[in-house]
Amino acid sequence: MVRPHRHDAAESVDAALEGSAEGIRAVKISLAGLGLTAIAQAGLVLLTGSVALLADTVHNFSDALTAVPLWAAFVLARRPATRRYTYGYGRAEDLAGIFIVGMIALSAVVAGYESIRRLVDPRPPEHLAALIIAGLVGFAGNELVAAYRIRVGRRIGSAALVADGLHARADGFTSLAVVLGAIGVLAGFPLADPLVGLGITVAILVVLKSAWTDVYRRLMDAIDPELLVTAETTLRGTPGVTGIEDLRLRWTGHRIRAETSVVVDPSLTLADAHAIAHDAHHRLSDSLPKLHSATVHVSPAGS
Repeated sequence: MVRPHRHDAAESVDAALEGSAEGIRAVKISLAGLGLTAIAQAGLVLLTGSVALLADTVHNFSDALTAVPLWAAFVLARRPATRRYTYGYGRAEDLAGIFIVGMIALSAVVAGYESIRRLVDPRPPEHLAALIIAGLVGFAGNELVAAYRIRVGRRIGSAALVADGLHARADGFTSLAVVLGAIGVLAGFPLADPLVGLGITVAILVVLKSAWTDVYRRLMDAIDPELLVTAETTLRGTPGVTGIEDLRLRWTGHRIRAETSVVVDPSLTLADAHAIAHDAHHRLSDSLPKLHSATVHVSPAGS
Protein backbone atom coordinates (compact mmCIF):
# COMPACT_ATOMS: atom_id res chain seq x y z
CA MET A 1 0.00 0.00 0.00
CA VAL A 2 2.60 2.59 1.01
CA ARG A 3 5.63 1.68 -1.12
CA PRO A 4 5.81 3.15 -4.65
CA HIS A 5 5.11 0.61 -7.34
CA ARG A 6 7.75 -0.08 -9.91
CA HIS A 7 7.54 0.63 -13.63
CA ASP A 8 10.53 -1.31 -14.49
CA ALA A 9 10.24 -2.64 -18.07
CA ALA A 10 12.17 -5.86 -17.49
CA GLU A 11 10.23 -6.94 -14.45
CA SER A 12 6.70 -6.33 -15.79
CA VAL A 13 6.55 -9.68 -17.61
CA ASP A 14 8.62 -12.78 -16.87
CA ALA A 15 9.17 -16.02 -18.77
CA ALA A 16 6.05 -17.63 -17.29
CA LEU A 17 3.87 -14.78 -18.56
CA GLU A 18 5.60 -14.61 -21.93
CA GLY A 19 4.98 -18.27 -22.65
CA SER A 20 1.48 -18.50 -21.25
CA ALA A 21 -1.58 -17.73 -23.35
CA GLU A 22 -3.60 -17.49 -20.15
CA GLY A 23 -1.23 -14.89 -18.73
CA ILE A 24 -1.30 -12.83 -21.93
CA ARG A 25 -5.09 -12.94 -21.90
CA ALA A 26 -5.06 -11.76 -18.29
CA VAL A 27 -2.90 -8.76 -19.24
CA LYS A 28 -5.23 -7.80 -22.10
CA ILE A 29 -8.38 -8.09 -20.00
CA SER A 30 -6.90 -6.22 -17.04
CA LEU A 31 -5.56 -3.43 -19.25
CA ALA A 32 -9.00 -3.08 -20.81
CA GLY A 33 -10.45 -2.82 -17.32
CA LEU A 34 -8.00 -0.07 -16.34
CA GLY A 35 -8.69 1.74 -19.59
CA LEU A 36 -12.45 1.72 -19.00
CA THR A 37 -11.89 2.92 -15.43
CA ALA A 38 -9.75 5.83 -16.61
CA ILE A 39 -12.28 6.77 -19.32
CA ALA A 40 -15.10 6.81 -16.77
CA GLN A 41 -13.00 9.01 -14.49
CA ALA A 42 -12.15 11.35 -17.38
CA GLY A 43 -15.83 11.99 -18.01
CA LEU A 44 -16.35 12.85 -14.35
CA VAL A 45 -13.32 15.19 -14.43
CA LEU A 46 -15.16 17.31 -16.99
CA LEU A 47 -18.25 17.31 -14.79
CA THR A 48 -16.60 18.07 -11.46
CA GLY A 49 -13.51 20.09 -12.44
CA SER A 50 -11.46 18.31 -9.78
CA VAL A 51 -7.69 18.49 -10.25
CA ALA A 52 -7.19 15.67 -7.74
CA LEU A 53 -9.38 13.46 -9.91
CA LEU A 54 -7.53 14.73 -13.00
CA ALA A 55 -4.20 13.74 -11.46
CA ASP A 56 -5.51 10.27 -10.64
CA THR A 57 -7.05 9.88 -14.11
CA VAL A 58 -3.84 10.92 -15.87
CA HIS A 59 -1.91 8.43 -13.74
CA ASN A 60 -4.30 5.60 -14.64
CA PHE A 61 -4.15 6.48 -18.34
CA SER A 62 -0.34 6.56 -18.30
CA ASP A 63 -0.22 3.17 -16.56
CA ALA A 64 -2.44 1.71 -19.28
CA LEU A 65 -0.59 3.35 -22.18
CA THR A 66 2.88 2.31 -21.03
CA ALA A 67 1.88 -1.32 -21.57
CA VAL A 68 1.61 -0.71 -25.33
CA PRO A 69 5.31 -0.16 -26.13
CA LEU A 70 6.27 -2.76 -23.55
CA TRP A 71 4.03 -5.34 -25.18
CA ALA A 72 5.49 -4.45 -28.59
CA ALA A 73 8.98 -4.86 -27.12
CA PHE A 74 8.21 -8.37 -25.90
CA VAL A 75 6.86 -9.30 -29.33
CA LEU A 76 10.03 -7.90 -30.95
CA ALA A 77 12.23 -9.72 -28.43
CA ARG A 78 10.89 -13.06 -29.67
CA ARG A 79 12.51 -12.50 -33.06
CA PRO A 80 15.65 -14.59 -33.58
CA ALA A 81 19.10 -13.04 -33.69
CA THR A 82 20.43 -11.92 -37.07
CA ARG A 83 23.87 -11.27 -38.51
CA ARG A 84 23.41 -7.58 -37.69
CA TYR A 85 21.71 -8.00 -34.29
CA THR A 86 23.73 -10.97 -33.10
CA TYR A 87 22.43 -10.69 -29.51
CA GLY A 88 18.81 -10.55 -30.66
CA TYR A 89 16.29 -7.81 -29.85
CA GLY A 90 16.10 -8.02 -26.07
CA ARG A 91 17.24 -4.41 -25.70
CA ALA A 92 13.89 -3.32 -27.13
CA GLU A 93 12.55 -3.72 -23.59
CA ASP A 94 15.07 -1.18 -22.31
CA LEU A 95 13.99 1.28 -25.01
CA ALA A 96 10.39 0.75 -23.92
CA GLY A 97 11.54 1.52 -20.39
CA ILE A 98 12.72 4.96 -21.53
CA PHE A 99 9.27 5.64 -22.99
CA ILE A 100 7.65 4.50 -19.76
CA VAL A 101 9.79 6.92 -17.74
CA GLY A 102 8.79 9.71 -20.12
CA MET A 103 5.09 8.94 -19.69
CA ILE A 104 5.40 8.94 -15.90
CA ALA A 105 7.22 12.30 -16.04
CA LEU A 106 4.51 13.72 -18.31
CA SER A 107 1.77 12.63 -15.93
CA ALA A 108 3.60 14.35 -13.04
CA VAL A 109 3.94 17.58 -15.05
CA VAL A 110 0.25 17.64 -16.01
CA ALA A 111 -0.96 16.84 -12.50
CA GLY A 112 1.41 19.37 -10.89
CA TYR A 113 0.62 22.16 -13.34
CA GLU A 114 -3.13 21.81 -12.93
CA SER A 115 -2.86 21.65 -9.13
CA ILE A 116 -0.70 24.80 -8.93
CA ARG A 117 -2.95 26.63 -11.38
CA ARG A 118 -5.95 25.82 -9.21
CA LEU A 119 -4.14 27.01 -6.09
CA VAL A 120 -3.38 30.36 -7.78
CA ASP A 121 -6.89 30.63 -9.18
CA PRO A 122 -9.07 28.75 -6.66
CA ARG A 123 -12.22 27.20 -8.03
CA PRO A 124 -13.82 24.58 -5.81
CA PRO A 125 -14.85 21.43 -7.65
CA GLU A 126 -18.51 20.96 -8.42
CA HIS A 127 -20.76 17.94 -8.07
CA LEU A 128 -18.90 16.60 -5.05
CA ALA A 129 -21.12 13.54 -4.89
CA ALA A 130 -20.05 12.63 -8.44
CA LEU A 131 -16.44 13.27 -7.47
CA ILE A 132 -16.65 10.86 -4.56
CA ILE A 133 -18.27 8.30 -6.84
CA ALA A 134 -15.43 8.77 -9.35
CA GLY A 135 -12.83 8.10 -6.67
CA LEU A 136 -14.68 4.99 -5.58
CA VAL A 137 -14.95 3.87 -9.22
CA GLY A 138 -11.19 4.25 -9.57
CA PHE A 139 -10.62 2.24 -6.43
CA ALA A 140 -13.07 -0.50 -7.43
CA GLY A 141 -11.71 -0.77 -10.98
CA ASN A 142 -8.12 -1.07 -9.82
CA GLU A 143 -9.01 -3.53 -7.08
CA LEU A 144 -10.94 -5.80 -9.47
CA VAL A 145 -8.01 -5.77 -11.89
CA ALA A 146 -5.61 -6.41 -9.00
CA ALA A 147 -7.57 -9.40 -7.72
CA TYR A 148 -7.81 -10.88 -11.23
CA ARG A 149 -4.10 -10.45 -12.01
CA ILE A 150 -3.03 -11.87 -8.65
CA ARG A 151 -5.34 -14.88 -8.96
CA VAL A 152 -4.20 -15.75 -12.51
CA GLY A 153 -0.57 -14.97 -11.69
CA ARG A 154 -0.56 -17.39 -8.78
CA ARG A 155 -2.30 -20.06 -10.83
CA ILE A 156 0.24 -19.97 -13.67
CA GLY A 157 3.21 -19.26 -11.40
CA SER A 158 3.97 -15.79 -12.78
CA ALA A 159 5.60 -13.51 -10.22
CA ALA A 160 5.42 -10.62 -12.70
CA LEU A 161 1.64 -10.87 -13.08
CA VAL A 162 1.22 -10.99 -9.31
CA ALA A 163 3.44 -7.89 -9.00
CA ASP A 164 1.34 -6.09 -11.61
CA GLY A 165 -1.72 -6.96 -9.55
CA LEU A 166 -0.15 -5.39 -6.48
CA HIS A 167 0.69 -2.36 -8.64
CA ALA A 168 -2.98 -1.96 -9.56
CA ARG A 169 -3.93 -2.31 -5.90
CA ALA A 170 -1.58 0.56 -4.99
CA ASP A 171 -3.21 2.73 -7.68
CA GLY A 172 -6.59 1.94 -6.17
CA PHE A 173 -5.56 3.51 -2.89
CA THR A 174 -4.41 6.59 -4.84
CA SER A 175 -7.98 6.89 -6.11
CA LEU A 176 -9.18 6.93 -2.52
CA ALA A 177 -7.11 10.09 -2.02
CA VAL A 178 -9.50 11.80 -4.45
CA VAL A 179 -12.35 10.89 -2.13
CA LEU A 180 -10.46 12.47 0.77
CA GLY A 181 -10.09 15.70 -1.22
CA ALA A 182 -13.82 15.83 -1.91
CA ILE A 183 -14.60 15.19 1.74
CA GLY A 184 -12.25 18.05 2.65
CA VAL A 185 -14.17 20.41 0.34
CA LEU A 186 -17.46 19.28 1.88
CA ALA A 187 -15.98 20.04 5.32
CA GLY A 188 -15.40 23.65 4.30
CA PHE A 189 -11.78 23.49 3.10
CA PRO A 190 -11.93 24.27 -0.65
CA LEU A 191 -8.15 24.03 -1.12
CA ALA A 192 -8.24 20.35 -0.15
CA ASP A 193 -8.77 19.36 -3.80
CA PRO A 194 -5.63 21.01 -5.32
CA LEU A 195 -3.59 20.05 -2.26
CA VAL A 196 -4.52 16.41 -2.75
CA GLY A 197 -3.60 16.87 -6.42
CA LEU A 198 -0.16 18.08 -5.35
CA GLY A 199 0.15 15.10 -3.02
CA ILE A 200 -0.56 12.72 -5.89
CA THR A 201 2.01 14.62 -7.98
CA VAL A 202 4.64 14.03 -5.30
CA ALA A 203 3.73 10.33 -5.23
CA ILE A 204 4.15 10.14 -9.02
CA LEU A 205 7.56 11.83 -8.74
CA VAL A 206 8.64 9.18 -6.22
CA VAL A 207 7.59 6.51 -8.71
CA LEU A 208 9.44 8.40 -11.46
CA LYS A 209 12.68 8.38 -9.46
CA SER A 210 12.42 4.64 -8.87
CA ALA A 211 11.58 3.90 -12.51
CA TRP A 212 14.40 6.10 -13.85
CA THR A 213 16.91 4.48 -11.50
CA ASP A 214 15.92 1.00 -12.69
CA VAL A 215 16.01 1.92 -16.40
CA TYR A 216 19.35 3.75 -16.04
CA ARG A 217 20.93 0.78 -14.30
CA ARG A 218 19.73 -1.62 -16.98
CA LEU A 219 21.10 0.61 -19.74
CA MET A 220 24.44 0.74 -17.91
CA ASP A 221 24.52 -3.07 -17.50
CA ALA A 222 24.21 -2.87 -13.70
CA ILE A 223 23.42 -6.11 -11.86
CA ASP A 224 22.22 -6.94 -8.37
CA PRO A 225 25.35 -7.85 -6.35
CA GLU A 226 23.42 -10.73 -4.77
CA LEU A 227 23.07 -12.34 -8.20
CA LEU A 228 26.82 -12.05 -8.66
CA VAL A 229 27.43 -13.71 -5.27
CA THR A 230 25.03 -16.52 -6.21
CA ALA A 231 26.83 -17.10 -9.49
CA GLU A 232 30.26 -17.08 -7.81
CA THR A 233 29.12 -19.57 -5.18
CA THR A 234 27.66 -21.81 -7.87
CA LEU A 235 30.84 -21.79 -9.95
CA ARG A 236 33.12 -22.46 -6.98
CA GLY A 237 30.88 -25.37 -6.02
CA THR A 238 31.23 -26.98 -9.45
CA PRO A 239 33.40 -30.12 -9.26
CA GLY A 240 36.70 -29.55 -11.05
CA VAL A 241 36.64 -25.75 -10.79
CA THR A 242 39.57 -24.54 -8.66
CA GLY A 243 39.05 -20.81 -9.10
CA ILE A 244 37.34 -17.99 -10.97
CA GLU A 245 39.34 -15.57 -13.08
CA ASP A 246 36.48 -13.42 -14.28
CA LEU A 247 32.67 -13.25 -14.00
CA ARG A 248 30.33 -10.77 -15.62
CA LEU A 249 26.54 -10.64 -15.66
CA ARG A 250 24.24 -8.27 -17.48
CA TRP A 251 20.56 -7.96 -18.33
CA THR A 252 19.37 -8.05 -21.92
CA GLY A 253 15.70 -7.22 -21.63
CA HIS A 254 14.25 -9.59 -19.02
CA ARG A 255 16.99 -12.19 -19.41
CA ILE A 256 20.51 -12.46 -18.00
CA ARG A 257 23.66 -13.22 -19.95
CA ALA A 258 26.82 -14.44 -18.22
CA GLU A 259 30.48 -14.52 -19.22
CA THR A 260 33.01 -16.23 -17.00
CA SER A 261 36.47 -17.77 -16.99
CA VAL A 262 37.09 -20.65 -14.58
CA VAL A 263 40.35 -22.30 -13.57
CA VAL A 264 40.82 -26.08 -13.79
CA ASP A 265 43.60 -28.63 -13.37
CA PRO A 266 46.05 -28.24 -16.30
CA SER A 267 46.46 -32.03 -16.57
CA LEU A 268 42.84 -32.52 -17.66
CA THR A 269 42.05 -33.59 -21.20
CA LEU A 270 40.16 -31.25 -23.49
CA ALA A 271 37.08 -33.44 -23.17
CA ASP A 272 37.22 -33.37 -19.36
CA ALA A 273 37.67 -29.57 -19.31
CA HIS A 274 34.73 -29.22 -21.68
CA ALA A 275 32.61 -31.41 -19.39
CA ILE A 276 33.42 -29.15 -16.43
CA ALA A 277 32.45 -26.07 -18.45
CA HIS A 278 29.19 -27.73 -19.46
CA ASP A 279 28.45 -28.64 -15.84
CA ALA A 280 29.20 -25.07 -14.72
CA HIS A 281 26.81 -23.74 -17.36
CA HIS A 282 24.09 -26.13 -16.22
CA ARG A 283 24.53 -25.17 -12.57
CA LEU A 284 24.40 -21.47 -13.40
CA SER A 285 21.11 -22.01 -15.22
CA ASP A 286 19.68 -23.70 -12.13
CA SER A 287 20.86 -21.02 -9.70
CA LEU A 288 19.88 -18.05 -11.92
CA PRO A 289 16.36 -18.77 -13.24
CA LYS A 290 16.42 -15.78 -15.62
CA LEU A 291 19.75 -16.80 -17.19
CA HIS A 292 19.39 -16.98 -20.96
CA SER A 293 22.92 -17.89 -21.99
CA ALA A 294 26.38 -18.24 -20.51
CA THR A 295 29.86 -18.33 -22.03
CA VAL A 296 32.22 -20.38 -19.86
CA HIS A 297 35.92 -20.13 -20.72
CA VAL A 298 38.27 -22.70 -19.17
CA SER A 299 41.83 -21.78 -18.18
CA PRO A 300 44.49 -24.20 -16.88
CA ALA A 301 45.81 -23.36 -13.42
CA GLY A 302 49.10 -21.45 -13.54
CA SER A 303 48.54 -20.13 -17.05
